[in-house]
Amino acid sequence: MISPKTIEQALGEMQTLRDCLRWSVSTFLRAGLHFGHGTDNAWDEARWLVLSAVALPFDSPEWVFDARIATPERERLAQLLKRRVVERVPVAYLLGEAHFAGLRFDVDQNVLVPRSPIGELIEAGFEPWLGGNEPSRILDLCCGSGCIGIAAGMRFDGVRVDLADIPPAALAVARRNVTRHGVGATTRVLESDLFAGLEGERYDLILCNPPYVDAAEMAALPEEFRHEPRLGLAAGEDGLDLVRRILREARAHLSEEGMLVLEVGASAAALEAAYPRLPLVWPEFERGGLGVALIRAADLPQ
Repeated sequence: MISPKTIEQALGEMQTLRDCLRWSVSTFLRAGLHFGHGTDNAWDEARWLVLSAVALPFDSPEWVFDARIATPERERLAQLLKRRVVERVPVAYLLGEAHFAGLRFDVDQNVLVPRSPIGELIEAGFEPWLGGNEPSRILDLCCGSGCIGIAAGMRFDGVRVDLADIPPAALAVARRNVTRHGVGATTRVLESDLFAGLEGERYDLILCNPPYVDAAEMAALPEEFRHEPRLGLAAGEDGLDLVRRILREARAHLSEEGMLVLEVGASAAALEAAYPRLPLVWPEFERGGLGVALIRAADLPQ
């Protein structure tokens, strides 16, 4: 096991950012860290952490790694590395920021770290499925940080967006992101248990990344995921506890030509088995990810 003292001693011998990067990668691999909160490999994870410790962006040119690291920067990096390696805290929580759909969002441990493949659909304007018909109203249900709804709202001109969730602490993060991106004039943050607080509201697009992790997967999650709110992950024995409610109630909140974009991840097979007659479209993603279903309003139960 790698101890905090070992990290401090090793970094005390480092001279350049490249030294720190190489040692961090080796340490991540030796420690058996899990990567799935913004990166999928040790190199990108270490680059993100090392450059952030010296207040440089991820896409900094390679020559910066030959620069010497100052003592205060080395001390900050040591603190970050101790929490990442020893406590298994995701980097996004350590830095208070995550990237999603080309944008930066505030995050803390009251919300999931943004990583939904829905981001790729947003960047593509949900084409070809919208057929060129841009939405005028969007709902981000189970919004967490609000990243999905805010990014979608910024993709379309003149659209109004509602961000809805239950925990006040999560809604506070969503409000910070509304302010950060200057979308307060077009975006509301609403407390709602799924559709319970949205009576009479209808949308052209409902985007939803609900809890969908089944009991077996929850029991086997890597330690990094234990830092995320359980309320945003756990969804019963088959991962569909909230999904069933959403499918029962969504049609009443969609416009006639509206569409539900529902992420269920590894519970996709369970969804198909539970709803064999429901037409589900499963987009393929160039950057990885799975389990996002597109469902037309007309195909949802009354």
